[in-house]
Amino acid sequence: MALFSSLSERLNHIFSKLTKRGKLTELEIKEAMREIRVALLEADVNFGVAKQFINDISEKAVGQEVMQSLTPGQQVIKIVNEELIKLMGSEHSKIVFASAPPTVIMMCGLQGAGKTTMCAKLAGNLKKQGKKPLLVACDIYRPAAIDQLKVVGKQVNTEVFERGKQDPVKTAVASIEHAKSQGFDVVIIDTAGRLHIDEELMNELISIKEQVHPNEILLTVDAMTGQDAVTVAKTFDEKLDITGVILTKLDGDTRGGAALSIKSITGKPIKFCGVGEKVGDIEPFYPDRMASRILGMGDVLSLIEKAQEAISEDEAKRYEKMLRENSFTFEDYLEQFDKINKMGNINDIIAMIPGLSNKLGGQIKAIDENQLKRNKAIIQSMTIKERRNPNILNGSRKKRIANGSGTSIQEVNALIKQFEQTKDMMKQFGKNKKMKF
Repeated sequence: MALFSSLSERLNHIFSKLTKRGKLTELEIKEAMREIRVALLEADVNFGVAKQFINDISEKAVGQEVMQSLTPGQQVIKIVNEELIKLMGSEHSKIVFASAPPTVIMMCGLQGAGKTTMCAKLAGNLKKQGKKPLLVACDIYRPAAIDQLKVVGKQVNTEVFERGKQDPVKTAVASIEHAKSQGFDVVIIDTAGRLHIDEELMNELISIKEQVHPNEILLTVDAMTGQDAVTVAKTFDEKLDITGVILTKLDGDTRGGAALSIKSITGKPIKFCGVGEKVGDIEPFYPDRMASRILGMGDVLSLIEKAQEAISEDEAKRYEKMLRENSFTFEDYLEQFDKINKMGNINDIIAMIPGLSNKLGGQIKAIDENQLKRNKAIIQSMTIKERRNPNILNGSRKKRIANGSGTSIQEVNALIKQFEQTKDMMKQFGKNKKMKF
């Protein structure tokens, strides 16, 4: 995740120095804490939050258990991990559903934070949980806001309730009755945003809240705005008593201060995060998993969940059979590219595998998404016969494939070599025991 890449690198550098030493002095721990504090401030973490965080770690890190431990460096990392989890909310905060449907979720935020798109992403996420959501268009001021909600709503196959330029409060109230009569069990209200917080905006949001009594008031904030996101969250919370935060653009080139500061400043949890532009690019926010990613420990649970979404049970059984029979072809390889693409950015996937990010070091940045696209084009330029029997790929065939895919013969050869290595690896797996996917 690009969000924490810089912070992760800094922290891993600090930890590598600690773990190389057999014993740690109090002075060495203090120096490490100073470096961690600087890294947090550079990541745009709130000054007060960073100070308290370091104080909490220092208090535990200079204790007898750490100082007399055989692996004090590992003990310090364990403490930092525990405090990071605590800083971001300790545990995953789920959507609170109403005992009697519909559950009403009021979405708010400033313009540009991605609120309208996030409404659809949330609807798609809830549909996967078996819910029947209704999107409600209550932003009547921003040009094309209603049309945008219709477009993204269609992408997740979710109905949009709208009453044009009618008073948003009336529209919100009417949507609840519509939901009850039509069997919708979740109502997601896309409220108006502004370029900045003003009294008119807040009064309208307060009126909607008073009329529809939402179960959740979720604030969408742009993670790329850093400490500004924290300030916005604090102000909205003071006016509306929000129940949670959704961070967007966590895949962007940002330092991560908002994610590490919001819970401490507002007392309200981050419930979801946006990790891309597609409507499926939304993840529940798990403080423990995020802490693991920050510290370069990976995130196996999220990786498994992504894999389960991308690969059906029947497909998993088919892959298991291929492992046993060593019948993997270029057609299957092409299919794998699509599965990986469904799971998200390849660098993000690698970051979820424990230890692999550290092992690759700077090479992780060099993994080229465009190369995956070129590899896909190479396979698509092969005939069905060539895909199923790569042994017939002679010089003239390779030249034709390279020309057809807009690549070079060297790239075609590299892909064939990569494919053969993958087959060999799968053969080894097949020789061992029956794989469980």
